[in-house]
Amino acid sequence: MAVTTPAPADPLQAFYETPGTPLSSGPDRARRQARMLAAILQDAKGPAVVLDVGCGDGSALATAAAQNPAHRFAGLDWSADAVRQARARGLTAVRGTIETRLPVADSKADVVIMSELIEHLVDPDGALEQVRRVLRPGGHLLLSTPNLAAWYNRGLLAAGIQPVFSEVSLRAVFGRPGSVVAGHLRLFTRRALTEFLTASGFRCVTVAGASYHDVPRLMQPLDRAFCRWPSAASILLVHARKH
Repeated sequence: MAVTTPAPADPLQAFYETPGTPLSSGPDRARRQARMLAAILQDAKGPAVVLDVGCGDGSALATAAAQNPAHRFAGLDWSADAVRQARARGLTAVRGTIETRLPVADSKADVVIMSELIEHLVDPDGALEQVRRVLRPGGHLLLSTPNLAAWYNRGLLAAGIQPVFSEVSLRAVFGRPGSVVAGHLRLFTRRALTEFLTASGFRCVTVAGASYHDVPRLMQPLDRAFCRWPSAASILLVHARKH
């Protein structure tokens, strides 16, 4: 007799277990993350412990691990399928959620990666408390997230159109360009994100901008140009350190 797995009671968890929900970072984001991490790890004394929270299918973590073989990497994700795919890449990956308690001892991680995760969280306050708990004093947080105030979102909102990256439903896209539902629950501007991190016990070292892969081809040069002005860039990239 076939055995079936009960459907998750939580609608949000059910969304992330649904086939077709995006689990991959994509090659551009994976390479960007690996470069940022390499710049931090070049001064590490001995093997560093790197935790990728919301690792998805592990593609970005695998890229980072391959470029930094002297260090220890582990991933965590809510989705059972994501964890399975990450383990299939030879990675250490566990299932869990950052919004309760990370399965990591206090002050054990040198670097925590939150790559386009915070916009998916119900409780970002609790998540950053967990990040601070597992990071050693002076440990690094690498965080990226879509920018609510991206240059094109300013124009869309002025025209009465729902901003890109924002979502009002887990079932379909309404009122904005695009068709993929990613599960975004909240969005940040540069100012809101840096103030939030500071209030949560982090010091923002750098804030940079990155381009967005789904920008139409003719507009991509403009999107890359806005990376020089992070407040209006498509993606916010933050390197912060635990106080």
